[in-house]
Amino acid sequence: MTNIYVYSNSTISKAANTIKNGGLVAFPTETVYGLGANAFDSKAVAKIFEAKGRPNFNPLISHIAEIESLHELAQTDERVIALAKQFWPGPLTFVLNRKKLDPSFDLVCAGLPTLSVRMPNHPIALELIKQAGVPIAAPSANRSQSISPTTARHVYESLGLRVDMIIDGGACNVGVESTIIDLTTQKTVLLRAGGLAKEDIENFLNEEVIISHGNPELPSSPGQMLKHYAPKIPTRINITPQERSENEFYIGFGEMQCDLNLSPKADLVEAAANLFAFMHLAEEQTKYSAIAIAPIPDIGLGLAINDRIRRASYNK
Repeated sequence: MTNIYVYSNSTISKAANTIKNGGLVAFPTETVYGLGANAFDSKAVAKIFEAKGRPNFNPLISHIAEIESLHELAQTDERVIALAKQFWPGPLTFVLNRKKLDPSFDLVCAGLPTLSVRMPNHPIALELIKQAGVPIAAPSANRSQSISPTTARHVYESLGLRVDMIIDGGACNVGVESTIIDLTTQKTVLLRAGGLAKEDIENFLNEEVIISHGNPELPSSPGQMLKHYAPKIPTRINITPQERSENEFYIGFGEMQCDLNLSPKADLVEAAANLFAFMHLAEEQTKYSAIAIAPIPDIGLGLAINDRIRRASYNK
């Protein structure tokens, strides 16, 4: 028995009704697959936390399909709207002050006076949100602290029948979660590096974006937990080919001998798109008992890649 549905008009209609009726739907975005529920239905949102095994103090991202919807949910200003018009739909999430402290929205926001919101750049995601007629709360569609899913198969292997429906829309083309910026203060603050480079935001705003890693004990946005995106076997990062141990499956970058190469051409966009899929493959192989990952430049999308592999390798 499987709950994976091939994309079609009838699949979207069925999925939208599932969302309206309080169910869970996993769907593709340009970043990773999301595990979606009606953001205003606290019982449905609670199912997300239960299915993922996610702590409920860790807020979720609400996904919308039109910029106009933002005005109903959050306090906006010229900077917010300008960024939305420039980068939405796309892999950029805003943390904004909530417009109304609606109790039904508290669980999505982890009780915070702020919310996280974005507009995904994927036709299936946008169509689902529009047909459901509500913002869709959706973290990555995987068990908490495990590797994020970039295919429908990844979702099924992680969550199985905990999800009512999984829409198969093929592999995600960005491959890492969205960039998250806090727009509640005068300065723009990067809370999570992701699919949109920090430099692109700075170039548009013509100002520096400040980096904050937040408080992992009380996250103000998703992606701030110290251990996250983690394979089931030990993982080391910033390992050169010479430093690799015999028991380690080696994920490379650039021209080098390795088991899998994120990008032989040292292309950070290609590397980001391959990251989670390759981590899944490394986790599934049986020849080696650990994983080692080559150094990645900490620029552009390299900032997001290094954030993910640092949390993947975290060991108390």
